[in-house]
Amino acid sequence: MSDDIKSEAGFLILADISGFTAFIAGTELEHGAQVTGVLLEAVMHRLAPPLEIQELEGDAVFAIGPDGVLPDGSALPALLADAFAVFKEEQRKLASDESCACRACSDIPNLNLKLVVHHGRFVRQTVGGRARVAGPDVILVHRLLKNPVNGSAYLLLTASALERVGVDPVSSGMQQYFVSYPHLGEVPCFVADLEPLARVDFAAASVLAA
Repeated sequence: MSDDIKSEAGFLILADISGFTAFIAGTELEHGAQVTGVLLEAVMHRLAPPLEIQELEGDAVFAIGPDGVLPDGSALPALLADAFAVFKEEQRKLASDESCACRACSDIPNLNLKLVVHHGRFVRQTVGGRARVAGPDVILVHRLLKNPVNGSAYLLLTASALERVGVDPVSSGMQQYFVSYPHLGEVPCFVADLEPLARVDFAAASVLAA
């Protein structure tokens, strides 16, 4: 076994399109894929740099922010705010295009974005010529997409991520949840509903104030 693999610490972030499965399954394939592609690309371009895009996972962008690249976690909320704002802006542009009346284009307003953020450890490895990150915390952040939170637009921070970004969950009005997964244990999470913020200046929202 190689001794060259060293673990790193950092943010693990998933930006996931809510309503993706119903949207793709119930609409014209070509236009549906084009719409989600435009939205995901906009989010990717806003997150990186400074984050590193690890993978495009169908309906989600998986990115990491190593501590060496993002040593000040308080900078992350503004970045997430911009990513959400860019998503909503692109969504509005696509929805306002009346050149096509297909179901895919008509259902664009039903899409939304949820952000899941964890801070933990990971290792980099190359498998089949493709670079990736791995580790229990990588598994955890993906499992967190399956949670009891209602709503289609929200920010979910694990306790470890919350500590790094310096957000006060009480003053920000965040709701606390405890989720549990086999082999990973119980994970305290804090959730902010972003639905009301879709119609205001998201970057100015107190929930993302450091």
